[in-house]
Amino acid sequence: MAGELAYLVFGLTLCAVLIGVWAYLYARRRRDSVEAPKYKMLDDDDR
Repeated sequence: MAGELAYLVFGLTLCAVLIGVWAYLYARRRRDSVEAPKYKMLDDDDR
């Protein structure tokens, strides 16, 4: 029983961390700064 509980807690913690990372990176106020390097790399190829 203790091993199952530990596995459940670990899984829920991992899900919470992934949701936190997703929320941090894709927040509206940060989206432009996160996406900017992608467009900069695409612009460099056109030269």
